[in-house]
Amino acid sequence: MKQINTYLGTIVLPLLWMSFTGTFTLLNFAVGFVLSSIAIWLLGSRSDVAFVVYLGRLWQFLRFNGFFIWELVKANLRVAWEVLTPKHHMRPAIIAIPLDADSDLQITILANFITLTPGTLSLDVSPDRKTLYVHAMYVDDVEEFRREIKEELEKRVIEVFS
Repeated sequence: MKQINTYLGTIVLPLLWMSFTGTFTLLNFAVGFVLSSIAIWLLGSRSDVAFVVYLGRLWQFLRFNGFFIWELVKANLRVAWEVLTPKHHMRPAIIAIPLDADSDLQITILANFITLTPGTLSLDVSPDRKTLYVHAMYVDDVEEFRREIKEELEKRVIEVFS
């Protein structure tokens, strides 16, 4: 939970900085980000190793967000194309995806990111928390779909939120 508070702090504190200074620019956000990162480091742990680990985690978090935004854009374009064209290209399926994520936080974030992506919906998690059931609009190859979820999304969620 401390990790989430740190990540949220590096986003909320720069926004507060921007509101206090009254300047809503990318440069001012960057200044607030640097100042808030230093403040979090000083208040949390003063070891240089902890700060380097924190920056590495923050970089992973930013890369994950960039990856998700790209996937979101691609999925939106695909669904929009489906809506605008007269022919249907959908091949819907419900797929069981074995999970490597072991914490409730990781499973919840994975399921929510799948649901947030147009064309996919997380349906349920098995009682033993080892399988996630997903409905997808476009499934040409079930194994390829599983691989994409596991290697591209689940792996990144585990890296960022472990």
